[in-house]
Amino acid sequence: MDRRIQKSRQAIIDAFMRLMSEKEFESITINQIAEEANVNRGTVYLHFADKYDLRDQCMEAQINELLRNCMSENDLFHLPSKIALLRTFEYLEQHASFYSIMLTSKGSRVFRNQMETMFRQSLSEHLDSINLDQEMNRDITVQFLISAAVGVLEWWITRSMPYPASVMVEQFWNLLNRGVEGHEHASNPD
Repeated sequence: MDRRIQKSRQAIIDAFMRLMSEKEFESITINQIAEEANVNRGTVYLHFADKYDLRDQCMEAQINELLRNCMSENDLFHLPSKIALLRTFEYLEQHASFYSIMLTSKGSRVFRNQMETMFRQSLSEHLDSINLDQEMNRDITVQFLISAAVGVLEWWITRSMPYPASVMVEQFWNLLNRGVEGHEHASNPD
């Protein structure tokens, strides 16, 4: 991609994020984005179909970057390792402004849904790889764990990360292992 085109695209994304930190998504217009980015309206439409496309591409790019930087190939198909979780929390710390904006705006439901989808596949595949107790309903277990994981991440980010990433990972890891494996151990007394 031509440098000028790339620079314009990044200016639009940066302007959009600044506006998102100040206003609700629904009240932001393409004209405001263009003005904030110091480009004309047509340039915005050259890169994005509309503000929804801009938001969706920003979210998709951030989530893909999160996956690329934090998860190994094995982690994409199995429950992430403790190291991958630490990389994830550290990545979220480094990109806190984006995640905070996305999780506190009125459009946060869309972003939250994308995060849940990201977790759903790896968790579902992990549950397939272990012998989940027959009394445990797989769908309910997946939904519970995803809601808990996304909820904890959302809480941590929107509360300005009150605990270091390492503390969050320890707690999260312990809770996750109890949630997935706790029932398995409870049903198989030694």
